[in-house]
Amino acid sequence: MSTATRAGPAALVSTLVAGLSELGLAADEERCQRLLAFVALLARWNRTYNLTAIDDSLAMVTRHLLDSLSIAPHLHGRRVLDLGSGAGLPGIPLAIWFPEREFHLLDSNGKKIRFLFHAKLELGLANVGVHQARAESFRDASGFDCITSRAFAPLAGILRVAGHLLAPGGCLLAMKGHLDAGELAGVTTPYTVSSLIALKVPGIDAERQLVRIEQQDPTAP
Repeated sequence: MSTATRAGPAALVSTLVAGLSELGLAADEERCQRLLAFVALLARWNRTYNLTAIDDSLAMVTRHLLDSLSIAPHLHGRRVLDLGSGAGLPGIPLAIWFPEREFHLLDSNGKKIRFLFHAKLELGLANVGVHQARAESFRDASGFDCITSRAFAPLAGILRVAGHLLAPGGCLLAMKGHLDAGELAGVTTPYTVSSLIALKVPGIDAERQLVRIEQQDPTAP
């Protein structure tokens, strides 16, 4: 059994609090408790439903919670769609961190949707909506100020299936590891890559970056 697997509650708390501090996020007890309750719930469900390849609670703190929250300073607007949410990443950690924002978790996988519904109820996340649908068939009358994606698809594929869900002035925040020029070149009119942001996730020694994509204003000269 690994040291991480044997880690107790104190180690989980200290890793989370230290990581949040490195990210420049001020930890408070209630949010930390909810974040760790989410990890406990995910670990419990994962034993039966195989929601994530990571089965170690301490690694989940780093590779799921802190990785998800690394994009917190870059979130935009009030209504956020987490595309291909899977086990609720990054949507649930962000929803815990920003209770004033509205988060919608979208996935087509039934067992993952069951987990997301359970997590919403178990954690008391009144600011979370859960939707089972494929992105290309999902519709929302208002559109979303921000769409997040984590290991979902190449950028062009994300825009092809979900571009219609952006509200005017909205942006896509795509979490990526290594990104080559060919994938960036796949972002074409009416979309543009407005910024590439290097992410430093505490405890993760691997390339992480955030691609911010905006929709061009068709009325602009």
